[in-house]
Amino acid sequence: MTDELEPGAAGHGESGDRWLGRILRESGVPDLLEVLAERLPPTDLQTLLLEVSRRRAAAVTPARLLHAYEHNRFTRPSALDPGDLARLETLVHGHLSGHGFTALALSPLCPLGTVSAVATADQNKVVTTVRTTEVLADVTNVLALECAVRRRELLRADPRSRRRVRLAAVERVVRAQAFAGPGMSAHFALLGLCTAGRDEGSFAFETAALAEQIAAHLDILYGSRGLGLRVAEVRVLVTDLTGGRHRRALREHVLDRLAQAYPAAEFAFDDERVAGRGYYRDVCFEIRAATSGGEDVSLGDGGCVSWTADLLSNAKERLLISGLGLERLCVIFGPPASGDEAGTRPV
Repeated sequence: MTDELEPGAAGHGESGDRWLGRILRESGVPDLLEVLAERLPPTDLQTLLLEVSRRRAAAVTPARLLHAYEHNRFTRPSALDPGDLARLETLVHGHLSGHGFTALALSPLCPLGTVSAVATADQNKVVTTVRTTEVLADVTNVLALECAVRRRELLRADPRSRRRVRLAAVERVVRAQAFAGPGMSAHFALLGLCTAGRDEGSFAFETAALAEQIAAHLDILYGSRGLGLRVAEVRVLVTDLTGGRHRRALREHVLDRLAQAYPAAEFAFDDERVAGRGYYRDVCFEIRAATSGGEDVSLGDGGCVSWTADLLSNAKERLLISGLGLERLCVIFGPPASGDEAGTRPV
């Protein structure tokens, strides 16, 4: 899912480079950055940073701690009723099993470089720890790692195995960028889906996995109405990133097939889409819905990526990923909280 983790949108920028230059000049230590980033072994750097953190933590007073808790956007609890989210997660897991996905409970940490090496997004977009790990920033990045592990086992038994691996997870992720707007915060609940397999020719894997994942998301969205979420006018927009080479297959095996199964939804090609080009390959999609006030909101996003092919050094490997913003769904489409005005809810 691109959205906040799309590559090339962050980085240091001019202001970040200026701050870094000032720090290096004022440190009085020649080659400080090179020493820390390249010369020290990872375990030695970890030992150093742990000691720095220990000393800084020892200087924290109760008053400073309380102030930090109140003002740090990473530490404040979600404004969403946890009961609402728990009921939605229960519904999600019920639908996932029906679509053949195996749900996992992921660790809140993943190896350092998961986002930058797999999704090629800037490391500044994630919260990095001092123990050569980073806080989970996107579900599909880690699911891709697990898909690669499971596909590798299948390939060891049969080098031409086409057996698909379908994994899913609902997790609270943390993003380092600052966001504004309803349903946008530093940490939030996200559903991620990954389908891994082998090239089957004629775009067969891609269209089958695409239809399957979109159907899972639609069942969740329409099922959420039973929980009081006011989801309306659902639209699925598919973009052929190959210059139209697979448009016919996408029309026949994805759009037309899903239109018959979900007559209340709208299905169309989006040839003008800009976001995700360079991140996704061959095909991508977006799911949008309208609020009761008529606002058009993006809830889901996905597409084909080369992650398992890169991880396994096997160009025949295929992977389709997608995500659905569960917390965003609850906040924007849920019933107004008691006392709220104009149907708005705090975020």
